[in-house]
Amino acid sequence: MSSYKTDQHHLIHRGREFHFVSYEACHANPRKGEVAMPATWFLMSAGKRWPVITQMPDQDPNKLIAALTHWLDRNVFSSSPA
Repeated sequence: MSSYKTDQHHLIHRGREFHFVSYEACHANPRKGEVAMPATWFLMSAGKRWPVITQMPDQDPNKLIAALTHWLDRNVFSSSPA
């Protein structure tokens, strides 16, 4: 049984609310064509999730919020695709 604990952050940026959820690392599964992925923060919206940044153990909460905000600026609010 895994001891991984999912974490969540609700962040308001530029007047909009964003919901981020961490997911446990997963191993590759060549039979299903799935690649390995480290523990990752995902943006949750409209029943879908998008990978954002790698989750670092014991990451400072202020640095995490700064990294999530930076990702939003580059990928959600940017006038050109990232």
